[in-house]
Amino acid sequence: MTLEITLPKWYDLHTHFRQGDSLKSYVQAHIDMGCAGALAMPNTKPPTAKVLESDAGDSWSIEAYKNMIELAAEGQFKKVIVPLYLTQKATPEIIEQGKKSGLLEACKYYPPHGTTGAESAAPLEHYIDNGVFKAMEDNNVTLCIHGEEHDLCAEHYFDRKTNAEESFYQKHMTMLRDKYPNLKIVCEHITTKVAADFVTESGNNIAATITPQHLLYTIGHLIQGLRYHLFCLPVVKHEEDRDALRKAATNANNTKFFAGTDSAPHTTKATDCGCAAGCFTGGIAPQIYAKAFEESGIDLSTASGQNTFKNFLCLNGANFYGLEIPTEAFKLIKKETPVNVLKAPDGDVIPLPLGMKKETISWALDNG
Repeated sequence: MTLEITLPKWYDLHTHFRQGDSLKSYVQAHIDMGCAGALAMPNTKPPTAKVLESDAGDSWSIEAYKNMIELAAEGQFKKVIVPLYLTQKATPEIIEQGKKSGLLEACKYYPPHGTTGAESAAPLEHYIDNGVFKAMEDNNVTLCIHGEEHDLCAEHYFDRKTNAEESFYQKHMTMLRDKYPNLKIVCEHITTKVAADFVTESGNNIAATITPQHLLYTIGHLIQGLRYHLFCLPVVKHEEDRDALRKAATNANNTKFFAGTDSAPHTTKATDCGCAAGCFTGGIAPQIYAKAFEESGIDLSTASGQNTFKNFLCLNGANFYGLEIPTEAFKLIKKETPVNVLKAPDGDVIPLPLGMKKETISWALDNG
């Protein structure tokens, strides 16, 4: 008998839809994998760094970008959250007025020059000194944080004893938690045991997203044959780190770790100036999350295993952000299924499994 799992539609609480002609294709890939909505990253060009279209400045606005995504979804998304990109121009007044407008629900911190589209960011201390984080705490605006130390030398960026994520959590995150005890924080796409332990040991106002690739792979998978389609930021880490993420995600009592794919469509991964950061998992994320849970020792044929998986994929993130749990459902079916290139107006996008030389995945999806 074929194993089938019925799940409520879910929210991808960290993804990239880009902009331009292919936005609709990227949004549709999420609809096709049972998404009821998404938190769309604001590292557009220019960045989404103001709230209302009428606000001063030549950056994109949450109002306009959110409207683009909703139009592309054609009413099939229940909820779209676009965080405000925190640039040097962010102020407490922008936070307060944005919250009053009803459009500002979250802000995104990027380490300056730390990832794709992060060149407009400022160091973390800037938002402490100018009162932005305090205004976010006072107005119940969630901080989505890319937790890596910026401006490190190569020897400290990724070393046997430390790396940019561990440095950031050890240097900044305890201070941030203590200074703003009521600030809601989502530690984005965590990759290390240090980060997982920090979230576990913190209060219920601090949670984390985990990507499929960080539950499945280690640095060895990336560099053995140079599988550059696995290159993302933060990079995959060591087996000890992957084990810690698996333990956090698959804990039967887990309420703080949830799905955020960080799916990032690139039509060209290998460029003249280096490898574009980001793995594309649009259309297939629930299937490869299921594979990761199985590899973590979870029996998805049991009620307890399915509940643990449902908590991670469908419930924990929605509950943290206060989103409605959809009544609509989709099914995962245990069977080998081909993985296809995404054809989009701006060019083909290679899904992660194909980039890892895997032409099939072990789960299929029935979106009803």
